[in-house]
Amino acid sequence: MKDLTQGSITRHLMALAVPIAIGMLFQTLYVLVDLYFVAQLGDAAIAGVATAGNLQFIIMGLTQVLGVGAMALIARAVGAKNPADANLVFNQSLVIAAVFAAITLVGGYAFAGAYARALGADAETAAQGTTYLHWFLPGLALQFALIAMGSALRGTGLAKPGMTVQVATVVLNAVLAPVLIAGWGTGKPLGIAGAGLATSLAIAAGVIMMAAYFARLEKYVGVDTALLKPDFATWKRILKIGVPPGGEFALMFLFLALVYFIIRPFGPAAQAGFGVGSRVMQAIFLPAMAVAFAVAPLAGQNAGARLLPRVRETFDKAALIGSVIMAVLTLFCHWRPDLLVGFFTKDAEVVRIGSEFLRIISWNFVAQGLIFTCAGMFQALGHTLPPLYCTATRVTVFASVAYWLSMRPGFELHEVWYVSVATVTLQAILIIALLLRDIGRRTRAAVPAAT
Repeated sequence: MKDLTQGSITRHLMALAVPIAIGMLFQTLYVLVDLYFVAQLGDAAIAGVATAGNLQFIIMGLTQVLGVGAMALIARAVGAKNPADANLVFNQSLVIAAVFAAITLVGGYAFAGAYARALGADAETAAQGTTYLHWFLPGLALQFALIAMGSALRGTGLAKPGMTVQVATVVLNAVLAPVLIAGWGTGKPLGIAGAGLATSLAIAAGVIMMAAYFARLEKYVGVDTALLKPDFATWKRILKIGVPPGGEFALMFLFLALVYFIIRPFGPAAQAGFGVGSRVMQAIFLPAMAVAFAVAPLAGQNAGARLLPRVRETFDKAALIGSVIMAVLTLFCHWRPDLLVGFFTKDAEVVRIGSEFLRIISWNFVAQGLIFTCAGMFQALGHTLPPLYCTATRVTVFASVAYWLSMRPGFELHEVWYVSVATVTLQAILIIALLLRDIGRRTRAAVPAAT
């Protein structure tokens, strides 16, 4: 356990953010490694993985429900010097992880084919997406256990163990991908099925490594069989904080599904270009997301200790650091986005579409970084509904305008990207205003109490 209620905010922020960023970078490499080898199989395979990968936002939503709720409660328990509550929350999060994993497997295998057919630009894209999902689903299910353990460590102020495990699993995935996808050394290529299987095996190894860490090294929280009996009061506490962030990912799933649906008439190349571009964009967001992930336990421990000036300072420092980083990345995407897209595919049309997407969408990078930071602050404060309201507003406005534009004669692909930029800007303005109001209200309420 690391006490984050004392010492430099900036030093704590960087000490948490750097290992989180490294871990998230390697986590993103799961998809990028697969995408690199899958790209050799053609546009239909790229589009199939991209559309199937969109389903991961549903899983990410559920992992957010679990991870954010558990992390916030554990961080606040640490700040309040209450290890018994931290242990209760951790063990109940493992029970919830098992429930979510079962739901993922049953629902995934039941509806994978229908989902891929609904979004695929043609029959081949749908078939490739279905195959990929069937082999990727075990890995998605195992992510819940990984998230539960990693979130508990972040809540106690530790980020390096999770980063180490993520690096190890990505290295394993990078080794397995060419062997299983292309048949290196075996002479038996599995194609797109190998991409899903490689990731599932790597995640399984990560779960084993994380469990070993808890069994041997972690002392503040740990598995206690007496605390594994379902405690629905604790579930309610976790879900109250975690459901709104999970809802945000569900909305993003709907957002991306709508984009894939709207651009279907432009063919597999358009879906592949958007798929590659959006995955590159996710990698670009990693620094801002790492800062936001560091904000949550840092501000959470200080909120639990009722140190509101340190909570506000955490936001100010994180917003400045995140904005500078995203501004630099914006400039790069305006300069040579084709270098990023062209690494994964040599198809000229896919590179053109993906590069245009990155060049336009980069206008909202700073705004998106501020959104991530504000969301992390709301998680720390245990008030996660405002980010959900802001995301819902953005998705509703985007869906209405983009669908209307798609029905007009002469509709062009880049119009979708401009609508996205405008709606992200709107979302940023709303969430910053709500956060500052929330912090101000808490500060005013604390002054008379302290007096």
